[in-house]
Amino acid sequence: MDFASLIPFSTEVGYLGLALVNFFGSLIPFIPLPGFILLASMSVGEQYNLHALALISALTATVAKQIIFYLSYHGRRIINEKTRTRMRPFERLVKRYGAAAAFVAAATPIPDDLIYIPLGLAKYNPKRFFLATLSGKIVLSYCIILISHSVGVSLLDPFLEDVTDVNTVYIGIIIFSAIMTLSIVLVLKLDWRRILGRFVPWTLDENNK
Repeated sequence: MDFASLIPFSTEVGYLGLALVNFFGSLIPFIPLPGFILLASMSVGEQYNLHALALISALTATVAKQIIFYLSYHGRRIINEKTRTRMRPFERLVKRYGAAAAFVAAATPIPDDLIYIPLGLAKYNPKRFFLATLSGKIVLSYCIILISHSVGVSLLDPFLEDVTDVNTVYIGIIIFSAIMTLSIVLVLKLDWRRILGRFVPWTLDENNK
């Protein structure tokens, strides 16, 4: 199976299709892969403007992440006080490095919601979050586009040559997303006071808001 088989309609969906796939893929925590795959596929050849692809991908992903950020920002009351107490040192840590943390999470393929949700809980500045996330997503989008455009989708073919059923890939994506969702649960369950208190004791200071 080749790379193009993952999204066989990639040359037909157009900019609107990319926007929708990328937005909803980014809105659901830990499922950005369809958007990445579609962006890479559309970047091959000369059918689409590469700068338009980058800006559409970055902006739609950022808007989706801003929604997740606001849900955490205004939904902190949903989390019980015991969990909030455990989480506060981690919230203080990501809030101190808020813009840098948001940028790095956006510019790299790490599970960025592990950073965005605590930033929302910590009530980090929404405008700074948006600008940092948008900047990071632009960097990531251009990296995906330029690599795909210069070397072609065949770059990933060696990883897919032994895969005979495309559903295997989709199942793998679902399993990966489930594992990452469990990671959020783990983050909420860990006692960050004990973990961070050893290395960054200032996070235990209640005066650090």
